[in-house]
Amino acid sequence: MAWAEVPVDTAEPAAGAVLLTGIPGSGKSTVAAALAARFAASAHIEVDALQELIVSGGRWPSPDRDEEADRQIFLRARNACLLADSFLAAGFLPVIDDVVVRRAHLDFYRATLSGGPLHHVILAPGAAKARERNLARDKTLATDWSFLETAMRDELADEKIWIDSADLTVTETVDAVLTATGLTPTGP
Repeated sequence: MAWAEVPVDTAEPAAGAVLLTGIPGSGKSTVAAALAARFAASAHIEVDALQELIVSGGRWPSPDRDEEADRQIFLRARNACLLADSFLAAGFLPVIDDVVVRRAHLDFYRATLSGGPLHHVILAPGAAKARERNLARDKTLATDWSFLETAMRDELADEKIWIDSADLTVTETVDAVLTATGLTPTGP
């Protein structure tokens, strides 16, 4: 078979994508990696890593109004959806982790991801637990983002899948995500 004839996509795309959201310190990246590891074909799309691809001109989110940083939040989401759609078509379950606390941001994900159903899961251990986790991890945050808990609960209150992971292990949280979404691991 010539290189030009190698098929990338599969006849059966993955069963959908998972968007794992919550405030910083809620456990998104850790849980997303562990969730993806439960499937034989999966990809963990860490949206912060997409921001780090910007070599010059990148602007991280800020509690101060910064229109360019806000624009880049949607750029990151669009790129996450492009990757997720590509992985879906190739038969890989994409697990996206991102801080999504606003309805407009979530609606953007829903409108932009086109390759399959989007299973949105909010990890909500509470602001105090998230703050505690942020202080204990290697990834140092210059800003205490726990205030986003209020905006998230106000704007996304009608979302169906909320998991209070404050007292759950990573394994228990992954099990709760699987139960809530109805996704069945295929095992590595």
